[in-house]
Amino acid sequence: MRAAVVTGGSRGIGRAVCAAFAGQGVHVVFGYAGNEAAAQETAALCERAARESGTDSQVLAIRADVSEDAGARTLIDAALTVFGRVDILVNNAGITRDGLLFSAKEKDFDDVLATNLKGAFLCCRAAVRPMMKQRFGRIVNISSVVGVHGNAGQSVYAASKAGLIGMTKSIARELTGRGITANCVAPGFIETDMTGALTEAVRERILQGIPQNRIGSPEDVAGAVLFLASDAAGYITGQVLGVDGGQGM
Repeated sequence: MRAAVVTGGSRGIGRAVCAAFAGQGVHVVFGYAGNEAAAQETAALCERAARESGTDSQVLAIRADVSEDAGARTLIDAALTVFGRVDILVNNAGITRDGLLFSAKEKDFDDVLATNLKGAFLCCRAAVRPMMKQRFGRIVNISSVVGVHGNAGQSVYAASKAGLIGMTKSIARELTGRGITANCVAPGFIETDMTGALTEAVRERILQGIPQNRIGSPEDVAGAVLFLASDAAGYITGQVLGVDGGQGM
């Protein structure tokens, strides 16, 4: 059985990705920042998905700060120790510090890039060696429609997500002969904690720019991740797959 490592797995998109893998018979190691209760909810959801689909997948929740090398290595080492392999890495952990440029704080920039971009870099670096030994690997980085098109008030978040796209393309070129693919998923507006704080007026304005006229679900994104992590996507690398209801057209 294959094993996946998912960062930021305690809620939202990360939780849906973990459950999707468990339902497909993939062992799951997921990281979380500190919400123990939310992490246990994800673990229970994965166990139920495995049970309902009749698979033997196991789930392991690890508290880790992926913005530090020790945290990133903890996740990868856990998968290697418990399951003997790392086949899939999904870099989903992310934070945002929204605000107009003139009011942005340097610390906000440092914090967002440390988690969103540096964290992905550290996890990729830790996972690549065992993937190369296996001559198989799937890296899926969760970017954003904001990283592709930008958005007023999100210059810091957009910088981290655009950087993730550039890093993914470079990794894809480095590893293409090793049986490893690297791709990005760029979600649009998805029903998560981040978007849950939006006012109704803001939501209505957002909907006007989405051809499908709906906010996406975490499961919409999980489906794309599942595909890019599968054998069916073996000839796809260095790509950015928008999951945005047509917003990026």
